[in-house]
Formats: sequence, structure tokens, C-alpha cells
Amino acid sequence: MRRGLPLLRSWLGGRPAGPTGLRGLCNAAAAAAGLAAPPPGESGGGTKPNIPTFGFLFDIDGVLVRGKTPIPAAQKAFKKLVNSQGQLLVPVVFVTNAGNCLRQKKADQLSHILGVPISQDQVVMSHSPLRMFKRYHDKCVLVSGQGPLLDIAKYLGFCQPITIDILRETYPLLDMVDHDRRPKVLHLPAVELPKIEAVVLFGEPVRWETNLQLIIDVLLTGGCPGKPHHQASHPHIPVLACNMDLMWMAEAQSPRFGHGTFMVCLENIYKKITGKELKYEALMGKPSELTYQYAEYLIRMQAAQRHWKKPIQTLYAIGDNLMTDIYGANLYNRYLEEKNSRKGSKGRIQAKVAAGTRSATISQDDEINHTWQNELAPATVTSCRSVLVCTGVYNPHTEVPSDTRESITETVFHGHRDFRFDPALVEPDHIVPDVDAAVDLIYQLENFAPNQDTRTF
Repeated sequence: MRRGLPLLRSWLGGRPAGPTGLRGLCNAAAAAAGLAAPPPGESGGGTKPNIPTFGFLFDIDGVLVRGKTPIPAAQKAFKKLVNSQGQLLVPVVFVTNAGNCLRQKKADQLSHILGVPISQDQVVMSHSPLRMFKRYHDKCVLVSGQGPLLDIAKYLGFCQPITIDILRETYPLLDMVDHDRRPKVLHLPAVELPKIEAVVLFGEPVRWETNLQLIIDVLLTGGCPGKPHHQASHPHIPVLACNMDLMWMAEAQSPRFGHGTFMVCLENIYKKITGKELKYEALMGKPSELTYQYAEYLIRMQAAQRHWKKPIQTLYAIGDNLMTDIYGANLYNRYLEEKNSRKGSKGRIQAKVAAGTRSATISQDDEINHTWQNELAPATVTSCRSVLVCTGVYNPHTEVPSDTRESITETVFHGHRDFRFDPALVEPDHIVPDVDAAVDLIYQLENFAPNQDTRTF
């Protein structure tokens, strides 16, 4: 039975919340996180294991940092995760929906912030699963986002990436919103670009109006943006999107727009123009099941490298966003439960998505599914537990609406359009004040002694 947010389910289910509402949850969690003994059946028993059978999945923004500012509890937490030689006592992977840099750069940033050596093999970016989309790697693809886009695309395996800037330079008449950027002299493109066969959305761009306009042009021309729009271009060329976060937490007092907001704009513009829904070939990043599969694989690889013989059985996903971190961890736990109950069945759980969509779960694509099954070793994990912290997007002081019938609305569900809202999936297993309290709690639940040296056995 889930603990930590019992009132959220009653609120979202249309029943009155208890007298404290959501306001007192973090304070209550602070008292319980590191002090209360784990309930029966959730600890590892009376003995302290020498070898970890669990792993950590850490979100970054809102859990470890806010913008570029480290959250004080982060370094304190990681001092408990390493031994005297600076080696991790438990396998750790960082799962972020950021997609504006390479994994190595993110690992270097984390090493500096946490004071612990972090390798790129411990980092899952929102775009990391694109390595498996090999059928697109030889095609000409348009990439949108910011940062070293061409470097990221080529690192992931794409051989012919084209950025929005390259497209704009080739067809300057397409970008007309900013009067100061309009071409002074009209000319035909010196070189024709190859036909674009897919659009890859890495993350939120800087100039939204330019990206929205040119992506729509590509979709409505079948990948030939220099030509007129035509309705025959529907169904449109494939669109692969990373990072569905509607908002994220930086240094400001309130959350900022994320890539999910940009996607809402793109989806609505496309529908307004064509009368049809924009379809995604795949959605990646949290809460996608595929992202958690890849993170689990990296956890198991760490354990193998450290020669920890016991299989990893439990993942603890620590995040600050109900609609991505908690939803994703609970969705993956639901997948694990069904997979384990089938005991060898080849059927796979499908993410619960809106009727008519085909993209919110990667298991609908047999080719990609088989690729992952071939490249990732069989899973040993049996559960994925969600832990919510109060240092980011989640606000424990949110007022409960006076009319609970208005609770379940699009304004409440900040998840992506293609994921159905299920109140059970946004209810965390545990809620704690910060990441340091999360580590304390998980050590208690696992009855794990952090001062033990688990390097060799």
C-alpha cells in the first residue's frame, strides 16, 4: 500500500481531502523519512546486507539542482552513497529529461556538483534511447532543440542531421515573424537540401516561432519545405520527441516552461491548420517505459562491474515531478508486476494511452522492441518504487479546490496528451523533504548499512 500521499488519491478521486489537505505532507514526511521504522514486509529483515540488491534512479533538476544552483541536500546525500575510497556503495543512475548536451558533459557537471566521480554510463538523457532507432540513422532528419544539436545527433547514430538553423539559411523566406531577421535581398537557395524523412525533437528551442513555423512547413510538405503546403502530406512524416516535461524547476520561485509546452504548441498549431492530430512515432524520456528499461540496464551493468553477485531487485526513482518522475516510476512498476506475473509470456504491457494513439509506448514497434530485447540483458528487477521530494516542481502547499469535481481536468494533468491520466500513477510510494531524506529512508527500507565497504566480495 502506498504511503506519503494518501490524500492525493482521495482528492483526485473526487472525495474530500482530510483536514490537513496537501499542505502538511512534507512536514509530516520530514518527521517520518529518516526516523520511522519501515513497516513489516518492506525491510530486508534483521540483518544488514553486505551487497546491495537495490539501485537509485535520481532525477536532476529539482532534486539535485535548481538551474545551476546545487540543492544543499544533494552533497550531503552523496556523502552517504560513497565509501572511503570515493566508490559508490549502491548502483546509481541519473535519469534526466534534459536533452541539450552530450552525456559526458552532464556527467562532468554532476561530478562537480556532487563531489563524486560520475561517468557518462551513469547518465540517461531524454534522447539516449534514440540510439536504438537505427532505421532512421541513415535518413535525413530535421533536429530541433538547443545546444550542440549536430554533435548530439551524430553521437546517437544519425548520419544526415539538419538543424533548424541550416533549414532557415537554405530557405530564408520561411522565417518571417521577426522583421529584423527577414532577408533584405530575395534569392533562391544555392543548394537544395535532401528530402527530410523524419523530425526529431530533442528539447525546447530558443526561438519557438522559428522552430514551430519550419517544423510545420516540413510536415505539411512531406519533408520538402521549399514547396507549397498540400493536404496530401497527411499522414505526415515520422516525428520522434524527447522530453515531455510541461514545466521544470530552475532558480525562479515557480516552474518554467519545458519542452512539453513547446509540444503542446506544435500539436495545436498542426491540428488548427489541418484539422487532424499530430502523431508521434515515439515519445522518449520520462515517463516512457523505454527510458526506465535503459536505466535499469545501466544499473545492472554497474553491479556487474563491481562484482556484486546478488541480483538487483528494487529500483528507487527519486524525483520532484508527479507527472513525469512519479508517473513514470509507477508505470514501470506496473509493467514489472505484469511482466513477472506472466512468467515467460511474450506479451508486454502497453502504456495506458488515449484511444487511437500509437506512440506513447515503444513496445508497439516490433522492430525497435526486438532491438532492445537483443541489446539489453534480461531484467532482474521486480519493482520500481517512487519517491517524491519537495525541492522542485511539486508544491506541498497547493490549495485543495473547494469543488473537488473540478480536480480532474486538463489543467491538473500536466502529463503528455498521449498518456491517459490515472490517479494511481501520480501517487508516490514515499514523500520526503529532500534527496538526503530520501537516501536515509531507502537505507532504512533496505536495512542497508552505508558505512560498509562493498568494493570486493
